[in-house]
Amino acid sequence: MNALLHFGFLQRALVAGIFIGVACAVLGVFLILRKDAMIGHGLSHVAFAGVALGLFLSVLPLIAALIVSVAAALGIMRLKEKAGLYGDTAIGIVSSLGMAVGILLATLSGSFSVDLLVYLFGEILAISPLEVWLSLALTLLIIAAVALNYSKLMFMTFDRESARVAGIRVGRLDALLTVLTAVTVVLGMKVVGILLVAALVVIPAAAGLQAASSFRMAVVVSSAVGAVSVFLGLVVALSLNIPASASIVILCFLIFGGIYLFKKKKGLFAG
Repeated sequence: MNALLHFGFLQRALVAGIFIGVACAVLGVFLILRKDAMIGHGLSHVAFAGVALGLFLSVLPLIAALIVSVAAALGIMRLKEKAGLYGDTAIGIVSSLGMAVGILLATLSGSFSVDLLVYLFGEILAISPLEVWLSLALTLLIIAAVALNYSKLMFMTFDRESARVAGIRVGRLDALLTVLTAVTVVLGMKVVGILLVAALVVIPAAAGLQAASSFRMAVVVSSAVGAVSVFLGLVVALSLNIPASASIVILCFLIFGGIYLFKKKKGLFAG
């Protein structure tokens, strides 16, 4: 705790991690209810291709990953609409292609190095001041987008066709959620890595949906689970000298498991 309060790089890790955890959790609630939970996993594979492209072209990997991931997210949405594919099929096609292209580019550029491993497994302690501000801006943008479109998003999430008939621009809201998810996945790479960032999108949201009795409360609980997981995961990682990314995700799962068991036990007693 003393280290978290006195060292700048730890403070940056904590602040950026909490913001990303909240952003992932808020989006995750909508994605789970829309049956699009695996889009985070798919976009993380695409982000790997973006990082490899950045290293191949000697440009900032974060920028390359953002561009590639946003384009892929919109491509997944278009593939679902135009090709008549189920969401998981479109995600599987694009994510497989992304991983294959990433491996090819990394091999051609000889970039299977420390730089690539940082993005694969995460390095929350190496987060820069710029990434802290980007995390803050993204979280505020997501909260603002959800607040301004809350009723429309609710309507669309639970009854998509009726929302379309009612005049809600479903396509635009789909694009908004998809792009925000892509940006969140890319920024989350430095927190828990490409291989685990999907867990921050799914697990806190699943925990919130288990614990809450209303949609609004689910968003609040999910955000709290995401933030607490990052905080406790970072503390545990520093105390035990273990990877922070693994610690954060495991803590996240333990919180979910605790909520599930408590709910199950409460249901048994109620019955």
